[in-house]
Amino acid sequence: MSKTEKDLINMLKYEQELISEGYKIICGIDEAGRGPLAGPVCAAAVILPNGLIIDGVNDSKKLSEKKREKLYDEIINAAIAYSVQFVSPEKIDEINIRQATHLAMQNAVSDLKIKPDILIVDGNDNIDFDGIKSIYIKKGDANSQTIAAASILAKVTRDRYMIGLAEEYPEYGLDAHKGYGTKKHIEAIQKYGVQPIHRKSFMTDKVLGVKK
Repeated sequence: MSKTEKDLINMLKYEQELISEGYKIICGIDEAGRGPLAGPVCAAAVILPNGLIIDGVNDSKKLSEKKREKLYDEIINAAIAYSVQFVSPEKIDEINIRQATHLAMQNAVSDLKIKPDILIVDGNDNIDFDGIKSIYIKKGDANSQTIAAASILAKVTRDRYMIGLAEEYPEYGLDAHKGYGTKKHIEAIQKYGVQPIHRKSFMTDKVLGVKK
């Protein structure tokens, strides 16, 4: 068995353990866009056929945009069920980014057409999923194919959305940085101002160029 084949099988170790414990419908959950200054946070929930291996699925941050786009299509075509949900900048400012991320994940699970037996979630939070059992895996997007698939769906969906916003706000270069706090984005905020797409609670003095 090659190293690549071993790596692919290792990405299913958590899923195989859960199957051996009697779980049949396993849902992976991850988010994208927790840190940007602009745009929504996005979460995806996905249920894949048990035992299916999708070659190349890994933490979305480790993949090229072209590879993510290709895998996005493969994942949604193979999925038994999936859902991707946004929570807006306004809601992020209202309830904070941690709670907004939880809300996006909860909404994604609620929107699934099939109720999962168990959820495997990237990170180490404690989120209420309306009584559905959940387990948390640190760096889950690099260790679980199902979580990695969710990370790809969330990342691609959010990136596409931000590219669309770039047409409405061309001065901010959103198509390049997707709302993250790059030097160019911060310079644009200081020059053109804070827009409705921005997370007001993320607008620190440093971002705004305010000198004390």
